[in-house]
Formats: sequence, structure tokens, C-alpha cells
Amino acid sequence: MRSNRRTFLASLGLAGLTSVAGCTSFGDSDEATPSETTPQTSVDPVDDDQYDLAVTHDAENWTEYDPEWKHPVDPPELDVTTETVIEGLKIPWDLAFAPNGDLFITERVGRISRYSADDMETVATPDVIDHADSIAPGEEGGWWEAGSEGGLMGLAVHPNYPDVPLVYAIYTRKDEPAVSGGDDFVNRLSYFDVSADDPGETETVVIDGIPGNEIIHNGARLAFGPENYLWVTTGDAASVNPDLGTDKPLPQDTSSLAGKVLRLKPDGTAPADNPAVGGDPRVYTYGHRNPQGITFMPDTTPVETEHGPSAHDEVNVLEAGENYGWGPKGERARRAETYRGSDYARPVVNTEKTWAPPGAVFYTGDAVPSWQNRLLVGGLSSQRINIVTVYPTDGEPASAGNGGQRFDADWMNADYSAVHHTTLADELGRIRHIEQGPDGALYAVTSNRDGRAKGDQFPREADDRLVRITPA
Repeated sequence: MRSNRRTFLASLGLAGLTSVAGCTSFGDSDEATPSETTPQTSVDPVDDDQYDLAVTHDAENWTEYDPEWKHPVDPPELDVTTETVIEGLKIPWDLAFAPNGDLFITERVGRISRYSADDMETVATPDVIDHADSIAPGEEGGWWEAGSEGGLMGLAVHPNYPDVPLVYAIYTRKDEPAVSGGDDFVNRLSYFDVSADDPGETETVVIDGIPGNEIIHNGARLAFGPENYLWVTTGDAASVNPDLGTDKPLPQDTSSLAGKVLRLKPDGTAPADNPAVGGDPRVYTYGHRNPQGITFMPDTTPVETEHGPSAHDEVNVLEAGENYGWGPKGERARRAETYRGSDYARPVVNTEKTWAPPGAVFYTGDAVPSWQNRLLVGGLSSQRINIVTVYPTDGEPASAGNGGQRFDADWMNADYSAVHHTTLADELGRIRHIEQGPDGALYAVTSNRDGRAKGDQFPREADDRLVRITPA
């Protein structure tokens, strides 16, 4: 890996600073075979005497809190440029800035790295599935040649870091008899003490046995939200896929953690005010297919991005306890007819052409001024950045000028509509995640070494990479 660490950190504004405020839609191939899903473990709290995991739950202390925020009306400027900050990564999946400015990155192959003003190091290497391998720059991949959508995925830093020096990660692993008695694949949520001499030896399992799959639909994004709860998105583990002959609607089963958005305390237990939807109390919403993005509007409203079947990707504004419609037989299309006459929560965006939306951020910075207060979504098979302006249906509509597309059909979300713009098409390849830095700058990671990039220009010699986005 090549990185100019001093330049990188100086450009972030972090050098010497001590305190600062996957998937292409599947439905889609007959080459993969799903595994049976497995039960998840109990909800007993994590036993850790070394650190106090407890956090406060006051949204007003969130640095981005703005209950009076307004959506932009004018269309966004689309002429932006990118600067490579770090190159030579192997399928980076997530990145998270700690409160003190440390930057953590996961790579799907099983590596958590930390970048700080003093050091650049690998801090843990969870034992992920073999299919998480990457291809080399210049090597031809092929759709399934390089592996799966699983491996090391989501990442989050404890809100009280570095006093509580814990980094959370979720990864796909081969199941063990101690969990399910079978040979299935599951996803495990753990945290690591990155202050230890060997952080990998400090792994503490928060939840094990989340239904997973060796090839597809594992989710799984992590984020500490405005009230310091840990949000986790989980895929349906290919339990609902007519093309593969599977119809086990785990996303509709609230006792299963497949196809859900979870809301947790840092020890993995359920907050007392989680919705009572029956089954598992950690479930916040259900009926999801393969959600890979979770972020928050400035008024704390959660927003989720989700891969759909044969396009029909979605952006959802989440409401506690709601069912987002994936799972029942015959409803794989998720078109207007699926929603009309149903009790399903309605999407803000439902696409006719695939975005393949992974990680996203609701951007509040000013480094790219015209993107402020918009939802920025990566694009895998679409190989671009998707800019989504979400606005209340009873307010002034956002402009669809500059090539925008409006989503406001009568069967969609009654409270919110959206306008969609795109930029950087085929310039970076597969954009896996977009994140806002503590200085308000924008960063994105690519996923070109997973064997699924379109065209012969990716992966390039510098792939995969972390880039900074600025106005042209």
C-alpha cells in the first residue's frame, strides 16, 4: 500500500490535532447458491469490565443536530474533482472518523487499519470467509471470480473514543458448531480494543450468528447515530430469491435478524424505547432486502439505502417498527403494485434502473457547498455518485434542473419526495461508500478489486483508493 501519510493527515486538518468536534442488484444470476440461514445468539449484554460502554442519549449534543434544517431548492453543481489520498487498498468497505480525528478503514479481505497523525497501522485482521479475496490491478475479474459480497464490512467507532478505545466491525465467517451446529455462513458483530498491543486478541463478540451467505446479501453497515445508539443493517442472506429457488421470508420474521435495521446499545442489547414489533427487541425496522447504507438527517431522522431486485433500488426514511415490504412470495419486483393497497412503509426513491446503492452520508459540510443538506449515495454497478435531494412533500419542491430526476409518485412516501442527480460516472469505478470528514470534507472509497467493475479500465494500478472530493 502506498500512502503519503503526512500529506494525507495535513490535508484532513488532523495532523497534531487532539480534538475535533455491494453489491450490484441480484436477481440477477444463477451462478450462486444460497446457504441456509442460522439462528442468531441471545441478547445477553456483553461482559466487559475494562471499559464503561455506556453513552448518553441526548440528540441535542450531536454535533450535526439542526431540527430546523432546510433542504436546498437549487440543483447541485455536478462539476467536481477528486484527489487520491490513499491507494493500493484491497476492496475497502467502510471508513469512520473517530472523535479525536483518527481514521479507520475496513477492507473486505479482513483488515482494519487506523490512520492518525502519528502512525498508520493494521489494528486487526478478523478471520473472514475465503471468498472475500480481491483481484490485483490490471487483472480480469468476472462477476463471481473474485468472491462474494461478504467479508469484513461495516465499521463504527465508540462515541467516547479514545477514552473507550473500541472499534466495532461486522464480518462474514464460516459458522461453527458452537453457534448453529451446521456449516453455514453467518455474520458476526464484534468490537476490538485498538489501544492494546494486539487488538486482534481483544475481540469481544457483540452478536454472533446473524444469518449470512457466502456469496450475496449480507448487508452490513454500522453507524453510531445522533443519540449514540449503534445502528446495524443486515441483508436477507439470499433467503428470498426466486431465481435461486429460495423463498424463506426471514425479513418478515421479527425474531430473525435477517433483512433488518437494528438499533442497539453499545453492549448489543436493545434500548428500552425500541419499537415493540414482536420477536427480537433489537429490531428497529424489518422487511429489507440488502441494505448497505444508514445515515441521518440533521433533525435525527434515519435514512437507509437498499439494493433492490433487478433495479428497484430504494432510499427509505425509516420509521420505528415499520415493515419495508421485502420477503413475501411474489413481491420481489417491489413496484407500484407491490405497495398500493398494502401496509408497507413506502420508499422515497424506487429506481427503474439500477444504482446498486451501498454506503451513504447525509452531507452537512461546506467543502462542496452546493451538496450541503443532500443525501450522497455511492454507486457500485452504476459507477457514480448519486446526489439525492430529499424534501417534504408539503414544502417547496427541489429543482430537477441540471438533469435531475424527480421521485414523487402517488404510491411512494407521503411525507417526502426526492430529486436525483449524478456525477463522476465511470471516473472512479465502483464507489463503495461516501463519508464526511470532521473538517466537512468529503471522502469516498472504491471497490474495483472485487471483480465486478464494468469495462476494461478498472481496476487501475492505483486501485482501490480513498479519494477526497472537491469542487472543480
